[in-house]
Amino acid sequence: MRSFVPMSVLPARLRKPAVAVLFGGALAIAWLVRGGPLAWAAILPLLAGIARAVVIYQAGGTDTDEGALAASRADERQQLVGLRSRALAGTIVTAGSFVGLCAGIAARANWWWPFAAVLALAGFGYLLGLSSYGSGEPEPEDDAVRSGRPA
Repeated sequence: MRSFVPMSVLPARLRKPAVAVLFGGALAIAWLVRGGPLAWAAILPLLAGIARAVVIYQAGGTDTDEGALAASRADERQQLVGLRSRALAGTIVTAGSFVGLCAGIAARANWWWPFAAVLALAGFGYLLGLSSYGSGEPEPEDDAVRSGRPA
């Protein structure tokens, strides 16, 4: 999996804890921007992100499969399990958004559009994955090798 340039400067064991703190901080900022009487709740996702980072960092120090995943030092088997888990999660979210879209349209409600947006994002992500990782079409040099011509 490709990482962004700023993440590549961090040691592998700190990458996932940094993402946990980043996401907790982003949610806290969203609560602060929202304002109102619940602005104090911004501290909760920030604390949760920090606590999650500590747990991930401690798990990354263990010599187990979970520790390897937490410390971003997973082998191919563990990476395949993670990939299949993300694929299953995407399939479940897509199916759930389709059911929600159908229910919203059937109820003649005006809340159907977020489900359509999730389906559109899932479709775009799928097409982006095909274009990024290949769609199974042979490369021109593969055709030359199969026909016996030098590339």
